Amino acid sequence: MPDSLSDLENRRAAIQSQVVQLGDMRAGSITGTGGRCGNPNCHCRRPGDPGHGPYYRLTRKVDGKTVTETFSSPAALTTAQREVAEYHRFRELGGQLLDVNEEICGLRPVEEPAPSAQEKKRPKPSARKSRAK
Repeated sequence: MPDSLSDLENRRAAIQSQVVQLGDMRAGSITGTGGRCGNPNCHCRRPGDPGHGPYYRLTRKVDGKTVTETFSSPAALTTAQREVAEYHRFRELGGQLLDVNEEICGLRPVEEPAPSAQEKKRPKPSARKSRAK
């Protein structure tokens, strides 16, 4: 059974209150990179060595261009992970809010606007036939 209009409005208010409580956020994704360097005498060239890294980076789009940010410390990484998680939560709540609003719009009765004074006094078309020249 579909929800009533008041239930949907209560659900919308609950989602809105969750959005208000969100903290700092930033878009993007955090990835770990690593690998082997070009130095033939480095430890990373030994068999079974995991190589260098992982080095974590935040990648995001700014004005249509990909921007990559590296982290100066583990604390900076932890902060960025929390901010990206908060952004993903914001996107999830935004989707839920849109879904609930679409349901509300579908349940609301359509209100016909009252005709304006201009529409009421519209002249009737002429019954005369025009003379062809």
